[in-house]
Amino acid sequence: MAKMRIISVQLPQGLLNAMDQLVRKGVYPNRSEIIREAIRELLKKELYQLETEERSTPDYILK
Repeated sequence: MAKMRIISVQLPQGLLNAMDQLVRKGVYPNRSEIIREAIRELLKKELYQLETEERSTPDYILK
């Protein structure tokens, strides 16, 4: 596993409550894993979208 770095993030109480509920139910082992998973999914989505846009048909071909 890659070396983990500590960062500081401010989140609204509602998100913390929801994350704590997932931890209590055993869906995730801790808040950090929830945040890591959320960031991984966001990055996959955003990077896929960028790649799709880069592969799109150039405007000059559509005209």
